[in-house]
Amino acid sequence: PSLVREKGEKVAKSTVNTDRSFIAEMASTETVYLGKKVNLLGSLCIIVGSMVGSGIFIAPKGVLRNSGNVGLSLIIWLATGIFSTFGALCYAELGTSIKKSGGHYIYLLETLGPMPAFLRLWAQFILIRPAASSVVALAFGRYIVEPFFSPCSAPTLLVKMISIIGDEIYMYVCNSLISLIYPPSCLLLEYLIMSTLIFIFVGQTENFDSAFDTSSLTLDKLPLAFYAGLYAYFGLNFIYQNLDKNIPLSIILSMVTVTISYLLTNISYYTVMTSQDVLESNAVAVTFADRALQGFSSVIPVLVAVSCLGSLLGSCFTTPRMLFSGSREGQWPILFAMIHIRRHTPLPAVLIMVTYPMIVFMILAGELFGLLNFYSFSRWLFMGLTTMGLMVHRYRNPDLPRPFKVHLFFPAVFTVVCFFIVGMSLYSDPFNTGISFALTLTGIPIYFLVVQKQRLPLCVIRKLQILLEVMPQEVQTY
Repeated sequence: PSLVREKGEKVAKSTVNTDRSFIAEMASTETVYLGKKVNLLGSLCIIVGSMVGSGIFIAPKGVLRNSGNVGLSLIIWLATGIFSTFGALCYAELGTSIKKSGGHYIYLLETLGPMPAFLRLWAQFILIRPAASSVVALAFGRYIVEPFFSPCSAPTLLVKMISIIGDEIYMYVCNSLISLIYPPSCLLLEYLIMSTLIFIFVGQTENFDSAFDTSSLTLDKLPLAFYAGLYAYFGLNFIYQNLDKNIPLSIILSMVTVTISYLLTNISYYTVMTSQDVLESNAVAVTFADRALQGFSSVIPVLVAVSCLGSLLGSCFTTPRMLFSGSREGQWPILFAMIHIRRHTPLPAVLIMVTYPMIVFMILAGELFGLLNFYSFSRWLFMGLTTMGLMVHRYRNPDLPRPFKVHLFFPAVFTVVCFFIVGMSLYSDPFNTGISFALTLTGIPIYFLVVQKQRLPLCVIRKLQILLEVMPQEVQTY
């Protein structure tokens, strides 16, 4: 037996040596590693897919109501597309030069310091995230309920109840469904664009005869029209890592694609509906389907509702990681920097984002476009600060490696326009934007009085760790 065992060991060793020599030979001819490259087509799909969602079915009414006429509303859609392209290019530089995870929070922390970063984290937690989710949930409720009451308006209370149910659904939907929820938005856009071309070819353009009627202009509300239009481009701040030389081309192509699609979608609305019809409709896509796509009129609200659900699901992944980063940097309770021992996700941060009652309160107390103005003020204020931080960071760290470097013209214009829109919106809608501004400023005393001294008792942290099955990272990742 010992002789057999000895022969077996020799055979095993020779096999291992053979395998090692084979692997070494392969490695010498071709390096094997986990690929991190995304080609042009892949990056184009990622950017377009992250941007096209429920916004195009929510925003048109807000843009028209605050611009005053059809012609100016279409100009605003084009302007917001160009403006969003500037922002996307700026965020591409930030995302490729600052490798830490955490989005806006980390960008502000690395460029302008801890105070602006904490205020962004605070605003995200108490108003931006809950208000944004409330807007999408209210749209979900409208598109689910409105078809049953058409042509009359659905009861507001019923819409809000369905909205709350929709907000609760996303907590229980499997993460893998997100990849199945984005396509309905693109599919619906294709239907709308095709119908636009058909109506234009047959000469149905009478609704554009008075497109630039100046009697209905509302110039003082233009900042709110920009808020509504920019809402549809949500996603421009996603990190553009690993796109290398394809960054500028992929961003420009994707933004041109999205902007043209949005313009054609709005034109499709106005070829079938008058401006008054759009303003009176609580679910524009449903009204459009009833008149132009009668064979698909029952499918359209379902696709829009699923798209809204996808937007809710997508938001579930970004904000918790921002809280996770804030906790890791010492600006949030340390418990939120812990991850689940089996799922490897920031469970405490996820739980606090999906269980706190602020979303339900905003759904019950707020109105869709009022909530949109409410959170857009803080969102665009901090986006302007972020791109201003890009210029400061460029000045302070001129030798920092930057895989992608944007011309300073783009962050300068983006920053100035952000601050202009934010400042003017205080005049256009002082109630909602004023409350948003005040809530953001409440983070200043909290930063000095609480954050610098925040300490949860060790026994409490241990009990929560056992209950949630979480622990700090064993390997520091960014």
